[in-house]
Amino acid sequence: MVVVGGGVVGAACAHYLAVAGAPVLLIDKGDFGQGCSHGNCGYVSPSHILPLCRPGAVSSALRTFFRRNSPFQMRFRLDPAFWSWMWQFARRCNQIDMLQAGHARHSLLQSSRQLFDELLSEKVLEDIDWEAKGLLFVHQTRSHFEHYGETNELLTKEFGVGATPIREAELLEMEPALKPGVAGAWLYDCDAHLRSDKLMEAWQKRLVHDGVSIRENCELISLEEGDGAISAVNTTAGRIEVDQVVVATGAWTRLLSRQLRARIPIEPGKGYSITMRRPALCPTYPMIFEEHRVAVTPFASGYRIGSTMEFAGFDPTLRRDRLSLLTDAAAKYLHEPMAEPVLESWYGWRPMSCDGVPLIGRVPSFRNAWMAAGHSMLGVSMSTGTGKLISELVTGKHPHIDPHPYRVDRF
Repeated sequence: MVVVGGGVVGAACAHYLAVAGAPVLLIDKGDFGQGCSHGNCGYVSPSHILPLCRPGAVSSALRTFFRRNSPFQMRFRLDPAFWSWMWQFARRCNQIDMLQAGHARHSLLQSSRQLFDELLSEKVLEDIDWEAKGLLFVHQTRSHFEHYGETNELLTKEFGVGATPIREAELLEMEPALKPGVAGAWLYDCDAHLRSDKLMEAWQKRLVHDGVSIRENCELISLEEGDGAISAVNTTAGRIEVDQVVVATGAWTRLLSRQLRARIPIEPGKGYSITMRRPALCPTYPMIFEEHRVAVTPFASGYRIGSTMEFAGFDPTLRRDRLSLLTDAAAKYLHEPMAEPVLESWYGWRPMSCDGVPLIGRVPSFRNAWMAAGHSMLGVSMSTGTGKLISELVTGKHPHIDPHPYRVDRF
């Protein structure tokens, strides 16, 4: 069994396959855990049910995409795959498709949240700065705070996931790191957070302990096929024969569409983060500043500001203006938005599926090829549920959640 991709989803797939008794080799083009799984904000958030493709999303995006200081940005390029993705995204920005995607995401998010609890209680994962305090959606203006109540009502009615509204006075007492003047926040106490780079270190230790072979700097070049199956993968480290192969390559998965003979509408959505020591007045809760689309996460071992979304292909530039957006937004809300020293300035490419739902299941053209990709901004939040589902599908066990919404051939 070969798992291609050493991010959080590939790690979870390798774990649950190993638990099921399969001998597993995990390969990655770089170092294990150093892609998009490394520097994200580490939310495990069952609250993130609704996809980006929702009513009004296109008009809202068009108003902000080309602004220099917008958290959402698109750099124009002649890329047919991107414009096809945009078209498929736009046609799903309606209530029916949004709720359909929401139900698929909800099942996977709930599963993953429960599985994280199990892994932690069984000490499969340790020293990952896990905290289950919830997540605050903070609003600067009263109108924005009140308007979010409609979203919360929808989530409560349709999915049974609701938040507690907290007005300014109570919020400032609850979270002294916030400046006066915020309108309020919504607290989702079902959410948790962890430090993603520590999570990947813990996964690596556990996989090695359980007998999973990890081969780093081993990039997939091509697939060998015959009789409706993948017989081997050719890599920069040589040829590897396979009986089953799981492709968990995140945003890079779309580049394999020809070899896999599958439509893979996944676009890289570039996000940024800054990791530093904890400020003297450090937030107690992880928070999302809704109007500015910026998030902060306090860890026991540090502090991180992150987010923004940039559609620029696989541009490897660490843009300082995008990092400044993070710090400028945080300064509007926090007494101490920054601390010294800055330990890492980072970017990563999120695997944005056009409908907001990951692609999990067998690749139709091959009887032994499987995909686990397209988790958008929820790779950590959906990782454990995805890993368990892939293991069940590969080994022929009854799946613990309905796999139909995630099927690879739905496009």
